[in-house]
Amino acid sequence: MMRALAAGAAALLLAGCQAKEEPPPPIRPVLYTLAKPLDRVTFGPFSGTVEPRYQSQLGFRIGGRVVARDVTVGDVVKKGQRLAALDPIVTRFALTRAEADVADARAQSENASATETRTRKLIEGSNVTQAQLDQAVANRDTALARLAQAQSSLQKARDQIGYTELHADFDGVVTERRAEVGQDLSAGQTVVTVARPEVREAVVDIPEGLIGAMPRDGRFTVSLQSAPEITAIGTVREIAPFADERTRTRRIRMTLADPPSAFRLGATITVSLSQPIETRFPLPATAILDADGRRFVWIVDGEGKSVARREVALAEAEGPDRVAVRSGLKTGERVVVAGVHSLSEGQAVRLSDEPLP
Repeated sequence: MMRALAAGAAALLLAGCQAKEEPPPPIRPVLYTLAKPLDRVTFGPFSGTVEPRYQSQLGFRIGGRVVARDVTVGDVVKKGQRLAALDPIVTRFALTRAEADVADARAQSENASATETRTRKLIEGSNVTQAQLDQAVANRDTALARLAQAQSSLQKARDQIGYTELHADFDGVVTERRAEVGQDLSAGQTVVTVARPEVREAVVDIPEGLIGAMPRDGRFTVSLQSAPEITAIGTVREIAPFADERTRTRRIRMTLADPPSAFRLGATITVSLSQPIETRFPLPATAILDADGRRFVWIVDGEGKSVARREVALAEAEGPDRVAVRSGLKTGERVVVAGVHSLSEGQAVRLSDEPLP
């Protein structure tokens, strides 16, 4: 009897152990991104302005007080047009003095010449000595030299009368003014800046770290920020040799090929360069699994319920946090981008609501 009870208990215990099964692995949530092909790369965009290639900072050749300023920023000027004027009173006084000095020097010269002529006649009759003749000749030469000096000073005074007015050297547009009526200026101080509008350039500041990646012979697309559909082609003409101390950017000047009339001086522009490249799939670096010297990614199946490992080939790195897959992916496939080292083949997963960029 006891043996029968023990056998029955053992049978019941064995049956209970057989009925207990291992629980299924938990469904793991994963972050993913969609594989999107990239066949063009864009350098930029960068903001800049339209500026003239040629411009001049104009100022008076002499100092003085400004009594007239005839133009302002934006005015179109013609060659020879007056831009500003200085008070001419001081220069007129200088001219009057120079004219008086010339008259005095001419009288002294005529008197010395007459004295030299009389002395030369007197020496023929031995009425004067040779020393007196030599002195008369020296006085005449000195008077002639003083007359030439006075005449040069007179010409300078006349020129300075003309310097009291500032005229445009060429047809152009006033882009800057730095002086106002009543202001005292020194010689050469800038009054206005005049630019030649017929030759326009695109000027942009590019971070110094990107200069090495900039194609020097590329054809950049330059568009107006106010009207992006209006574009022109720009080519690099000049690269600043040094970076700006504050912004650490280098100034790039680009020649514009037949820019539209809407590309006015001072207009704000956007500059970029788009080039074709071998098709690749950019991914976060966290999506790559390194195993046995090979690179893999986890692909979510079509139903979004499990993952499968797939080997891929990488192109050059796109930065510390991004990679580019050259082969092994198809457009639209869902690629796991986090926790790739803790997944296993065929593991059940649950997708996040939205793909990561």
